[in-house]
Amino acid sequence: MAYWTLELASYLEDAPWPATRDELIDYAERTGAPIEVIENLKELEDDGEPYESIEEIWPDYPTADDDFYYEEE
Repeated sequence: MAYWTLELASYLEDAPWPATRDELIDYAERTGAPIEVIENLKELEDDGEPYESIEEIWPDYPTADDDFYYEEE
């Protein structure tokens, strides 16, 4: 079971969306994301369809619309 945290998911914020599972794994490896990010991505369903955004991978990801979203200083 993939376990996302805000810190882990943030590594994918600047990924080349929309992106397939393999593209995301490649991006994570190239950008030096923690192994947990790569392992989480490997658990994703891969039907060849690209994921549109990080919310498709982790629905709890806080977006700018959320009240508790904050910019890191």
